[in-house]
Amino acid sequence: MTPAELRRACLAMPGATETFPFGPENSVFKVCGKIFAISRLDREPSLRISLKCEPGLAEQLRVGHAAITPGYHLNKRHWNTVVLDGSVPDAMVRDMIEDSYDLIVAKLPKRTRQALGWTGG
Repeated sequence: MTPAELRRACLAMPGATETFPFGPENSVFKVCGKIFAISRLDREPSLRISLKCEPGLAEQLRVGHAAITPGYHLNKRHWNTVVLDGSVPDAMVRDMIEDSYDLIVAKLPKRTRQALGWTGG
């Protein structure tokens, strides 16, 4: 997955925005002001993305994939960092982005969820 593909995948989520609160090199993807993904899109040699994850699933993913580790500088129970080195399939990365987004949107007010067209992931 390239940086452009990663950006497109994150911004494809309804209501998603890209901000730079941690400096111009760190893309922070949010929905309704809440973070669901963080990536340094210019990172060489390996692109990485940090995503929110259900704690039990987060642990399972770490055991099954060397490229998935506890979230870097984030709550390690709820966040994973994924090195996009090709060992984790692109489709799985897209699913993880969607899951992260869903975890955030699920906690938004009902009216906001409806405005986003969210149906429960």
